[in-house]
Amino acid sequence: MKAYLVTPWREAYIRNVFKMKECIFCEAIKLSDDRKSLILFRGSHNFIVLNKYPYTPGHLMIAPYRHLARLEDVPSEITNEMMELLKISLRILREVYRPQGFNVGMNLGQCAGAGVAYHYHLHVIPRWTGDANFMPLVAQTKVVMEDLETTFNRLYKLFQRELAKKRP
Repeated sequence: MKAYLVTPWREAYIRNVFKMKECIFCEAIKLSDDRKSLILFRGSHNFIVLNKYPYTPGHLMIAPYRHLARLEDVPSEITNEMMELLKISLRILREVYRPQGFNVGMNLGQCAGAGVAYHYHLHVIPRWTGDANFMPLVAQTKVVMEDLETTFNRLYKLFQRELAKKRP
């Protein structure tokens, strides 16, 4: 039996993404205010940012500073750091949210579902048994247990702790 998850709340976002002239990731890293841009962590080659339209609380993305679309063309130091940031993200999300699992992945290319197809990024989504509730299907409403500011506040200090560990 196949199941389909209908996500009508994302329609406005997807329509706007394809009209955007600027890259959301490149614009975020230009801002000096991490809270405003929702950047949780800035590494050497990549940064971690909250998704403005999360599937669940703690839904974040890891993206390179460089505006790159093709993962296979990316230097190893960038992809290696991305995997290290993924490990840090999983540890912190487990500590804060205690999820029962994670979705981790990339949508490479517009036809593959990438909302931002020209700047690759890795989604990290905490999951719990039963977290896909009926509200989006019957009421075109998404229920998320906390707002982005709360999520940012819960995660930011822990990502900064990790950054401090890496400094000499």
